Amino acid sequence: MLNGGYAYTTIISSKYHGQTLLSHLASLYPHSTADAWRQKLRNGEVTLDGVAATESESVRVGQTLVWHRPPWIEPDAPLYFEVLWEDAHLLAVNKPSGLPTLPGGGFMENTLLRLVQKRNPNANPVHRLGRATSGIVLFAKTSQAASRLFAEWNTARIRKVYRALAQNVAQHDVYEILTPIGLVPHPLIGSVWAANPRGKPSKSLARVISRGAGTTTFEVSLHSGRPHQIRIHLASIGHPLVGDPLYGSTGQPLEELPGVPGDGGYFLHAQYLDFQHPVSGDEIHLEAALPSEFSLQE
Repeated sequence: MLNGGYAYTTIISSKYHGQTLLSHLASLYPHSTADAWRQKLRNGEVTLDGVAATESESVRVGQTLVWHRPPWIEPDAPLYFEVLWEDAHLLAVNKPSGLPTLPGGGFMENTLLRLVQKRNPNANPVHRLGRATSGIVLFAKTSQAASRLFAEWNTARIRKVYRALAQNVAQHDVYEILTPIGLVPHPLIGSVWAANPRGKPSKSLARVISRGAGTTTFEVSLHSGRPHQIRIHLASIGHPLVGDPLYGSTGQPLEELPGVPGDGGYFLHAQYLDFQHPVSGDEIHLEAALPSEFSLQE
């Protein structure tokens, strides 16, 4: 089923002033080649300040560039979620693996945000989980709740605990992981978050739940909120997630990538979330049951 298409809008900054439109599009959206962008321009999909653009143009600072992407058939995704808890200000749901939280990467309608907003139009996620990560996603239904939760999300006042199935048998029972996380080069999309000594300070606490034949199940508590933090942190101590298509045993992207960063195949579940209600002050304790696929792998 086709979606409604989408208009990707950017404002030309001084950094790109004078660049040819064709080279700018190819660098801004590297998923398409220069030849593909030539065809999109001929199709009238690209405008500058509201006027159909041509490949011979150069961009100027302050111009509004819009790519009017035509409707497309989105990748399949599980189109359901479980309501865990709800009141007038908040909604907590259990997201299945394979469903993106937000639009992006080819997904617009097949997302948790779209599904939730069909039921609660004012609900917006306070945080996000990766497409392959299952578990608790918290939505704010009022601006009052959203502002307070955003301010506290990466502090000790919010307790976030995940279950992760990792490669290799852990030698220790507990690991405090402080690997900095920052952007590194990526051959397909330009850059990706990974272990980086010049990155931002990050902290996770991983506790062994069980050991199997060549695997370890960890319970991981987050004390910062970097992108792909658990995947990167566990990989950086020699325990990449089972089935992770992106990160190797150093927390860096694999040299031969079997896919792209959004691909699934790994086992990571946001199991517990504890916080103080931003309006009532009540203590909220949420739990999302492990999916059956996860349990079968342990």
